[in-house]
Amino acid sequence: MSGDKKQRWVPLESNPEYVYNLGVPKQWEFCDVYGFDPELLMMVPRPVVAVMLLYPITAQSEASENKIGEEKSNVDGVYYMKQTVGNACGTVAVIHALANNTDKITFEDNKHFNKFLEDTLGKEPNEIANILENDEAMGAAHDDTAQEGQTEAPSRDEKINTHFIAFVCKNNGLYELDGRKSGPIYHGASTADSLLEDTVEVVKKFMQRDPTQLNFTVMALVNAS
Repeated sequence: MSGDKKQRWVPLESNPEYVYNLGVPKQWEFCDVYGFDPELLMMVPRPVVAVMLLYPITAQSEASENKIGEEKSNVDGVYYMKQTVGNACGTVAVIHALANNTDKITFEDNKHFNKFLEDTLGKEPNEIANILENDEAMGAAHDDTAQEGQTEAPSRDEKINTHFIAFVCKNNGLYELDGRKSGPIYHGASTADSLLEDTVEVVKKFMQRDPTQLNFTVMALVNAS
């Protein structure tokens, strides 16, 4: 959620209810990943179609930011957008998770996410960011969810030192989608069945950058029906 952006939204908790404000059917949900042992990973419902990571931004993490994975400028079939609104990384990560799974998730017609997708599919990352900046309905959905969190929402001007990113499997590859980067980050081969396990291996590398930090949250987007 970091970054000095010209516009700021209210910081978003790791609140899975946000996707329902966007028109995601109830059988899809974000569930917490409580640990990386095989037994705990087996408890996560399948299929997993995306994974979101909330991690702390520190001097150590920033210094080694570009040493994990291979940055790509453009990848066919991967929906990627830039983040230009401060504190909107949660929304950007959710958009990345959902927009890369339109072949699996059918969104409600009367919700504004469908229109956002129609307006942004095929656009360049900075164009999509500009559309989000000016999309009042998406901003309202974000703010409504932020205010519904379990804790009092911080001020939109408060500096938040945590950041959301998403991971998806596209073209048999594992991609990290971070709106602060210039494009998707490739982390090697993956499959739909191994997405969660492959992402966990990358998350471990994130955690190794600064072992003193414990504030990591991992959530999987699953079909729980």
